[in-house]
Amino acid sequence: MAKRDYYEILGVSKNATEAELKKAYRQKAIQYHPDKNPGDKKSEENFKEAAEAYEVLSHNEKRARYDQYGHAGLGNNAGFGGGGGMNMDDIFSHFGDIFEGAFGGGGFGGFGGSRSRGRRVNRGSNLRVKVKLTLEEIAKGVEKKIKVNKYIDCEPCKGSGAKDGSGHTTCSTCRGSGQVSRITNTILGQMQTSSTCPACGGEGQVITHKCPECAGNGIVQGEEVITLNIPAGVQDGMQLSVSGRGNAAARGGVNGDLIVLVEEIEHPLLKRDGKNLLYDHYISFPDVSLGTSVEIPTIEGKVKIKIDAGTQAGKVLRLKGKGLPDINSYGRGDLLININVWTPKHLSKEEKAIIEKLAASPNFKPDPDIKDKGFFERMREYFQ
Repeated sequence: MAKRDYYEILGVSKNATEAELKKAYRQKAIQYHPDKNPGDKKSEENFKEAAEAYEVLSHNEKRARYDQYGHAGLGNNAGFGGGGGMNMDDIFSHFGDIFEGAFGGGGFGGFGGSRSRGRRVNRGSNLRVKVKLTLEEIAKGVEKKIKVNKYIDCEPCKGSGAKDGSGHTTCSTCRGSGQVSRITNTILGQMQTSSTCPACGGEGQVITHKCPECAGNGIVQGEEVITLNIPAGVQDGMQLSVSGRGNAAARGGVNGDLIVLVEEIEHPLLKRDGKNLLYDHYISFPDVSLGTSVEIPTIEGKVKIKIDAGTQAGKVLRLKGKGLPDINSYGRGDLLININVWTPKHLSKEEKAIIEKLAASPNFKPDPDIKDKGFFERMREYFQ
């Protein structure tokens, strides 16, 4: 089933400001909040869908890729769970402030404050990698396996940071909320302020016995082989995001994203212009005068085409559908062949004599058809 447009999901225009996006998401999130719609699977899906839309559109880099290339520009990996999957805990940890004050109790977890406000969830940093692709790979899409040096979950403690499964205990300072409050007296009366708990760093839990391998962090330096599914039609400089495949987060938090930068390897014969391919073909004067058949390189291999007798230099021939696919599945480009007549640089005496004899013939005098469109007019038509 095709994904809905993110702007449509939030009910905003494509030039919506950051404040307008946040307001629209807050309305949708409150409308479909699971505590407000207990047991309603449709509302839960709408809740996740709105969170995914806001996660992309509130991120400048992701929004720019989405505006230019649609869902395909995100590598089909929008959201926190990878592959578009959304985890409820991740949503609340990312956007908890959206619900502040919405349900009376001050907590963003619902009517009873079931999810403690202010509790911090660690997030791993993003990683950036560069992937080089040939035109042939871009034409079909390709699966690439890359080895990435990154932070990974500590194996002995399974990323928890606790030694031998000793686990965690609720922080006695903040009682698991991750926040501590302080009341101060001012000339305006008593004022209450909240700050991150210094004992647990805002996590609401403390480790009973730290893992010696990772010193309680839950992550260590390592490497991972990651499979990338590059869609057909990507362009040089395009960035694809793979959610959750960046650096692991401390103590079971939310992993960062893997940002993939596409670098296109220059083809020895074909030049790219969007989804069209350009090829310069050189032909001898005798062949262009008499007509001939020639082989032309394409992404799929060589094809034979006919060049009519009398074809003029600068004529552009088009092979429909022999270009590159559009990343958003809007058809396929063409292969445009520019005909160049090769002029010999050095002539023998015999060749020179033949040319001088031909030059005297009226048939070899230039006589352009004024109705024939020039090179720039023809090229303009192809790219309109």
